[in-house]
Amino acid sequence: MKSFRKLALALATLAIGAAPAFAFPDRPVQLIVPWAAGGGMDAVMRIFANGLEAELKQPVNVINRTGGGGVTGHTAIATGAADGYTIGGVSPELSFFRTLGLGDLTVDSVDMFSRVSLIPAGVTVKADAPYKTVADFLKAVKENPKGTFTSSGTGTGGSWHIASGGLMKAAGLPADQIRWVPSNGGAPALQDLAAGGITAFTGSPIEAKAMLDGGRVRTILMMTEERHPNFPDVPSAKEAGLDWTYQNWFAIAAPKGVPADRRKILYEAAERTMKREDVRKGMADRGITPVWDTPAQLQDYVKTFSERGNGVLKDLGLAKN
Repeated sequence: MKSFRKLALALATLAIGAAPAFAFPDRPVQLIVPWAAGGGMDAVMRIFANGLEAELKQPVNVINRTGGGGVTGHTAIATGAADGYTIGGVSPELSFFRTLGLGDLTVDSVDMFSRVSLIPAGVTVKADAPYKTVADFLKAVKENPKGTFTSSGTGTGGSWHIASGGLMKAAGLPADQIRWVPSNGGAPALQDLAAGGITAFTGSPIEAKAMLDGGRVRTILMMTEERHPNFPDVPSAKEAGLDWTYQNWFAIAAPKGVPADRRKILYEAAERTMKREDVRKGMADRGITPVWDTPAQLQDYVKTFSERGNGVLKDLGLAKN
């Protein structure tokens, strides 16, 4: 009897020791967004989160961590627990923080998976503004002292600020001809525009869709080579004779150091997410171009984008490093 009990105990112990660990993930994942709810990045990441939730079979909770021109949220991603339960949406501002003297955060501070979307810049004005075309708008900007006209859409030196500076240069004006008013993303900037607090929004008209549909604002230019399919009546920069195009991008990233097995699960689930018809259609219906990169494509794209943007930051007089 004692021998039988010993054998049973040994088998039970062996069974416990051989029991598989909980499958990852076994609880909700948080997706940090460095910009305000209602903006372009928030919209993209919520579409992505819904698809990722289906792939991981766990809730994916979008957490908006705003402030510091994107520094707060990007820092939260970079310093998050490297256990696979924290991922984030990365915006181009991460390429410019060091140049702006806002800290040492760079694209190398996080584990970048891939871009997931492209979203074009434009020029959007209040519905009752006197500018019917971008030519009218630029004529008025030229005829008034520097700083008379204002724009917003992100923090100082952020992506939409670069879009504005590049547009001014293409029009033969100083990059800082329009005074920049920092904001925590497109949504608050658009509210300010509709209220008359700023002259223009140089972020993406895609972020302004609700206000455009409601007749509160008008888009007079897309900073693209060709007319955008979602804005067929709005001229492109090329049509307007302006040698300047600009598209923002959003990427998925994780804190560095996530265990290889968990990173593989997250990466492959993210890749499958971007192949889902509901995700691709959800983005395309809003005028957002879905993207998935190879590591080499991502590296080359970000390098070229960063160099171009940092050049405009120097022209804006904002480069500290």
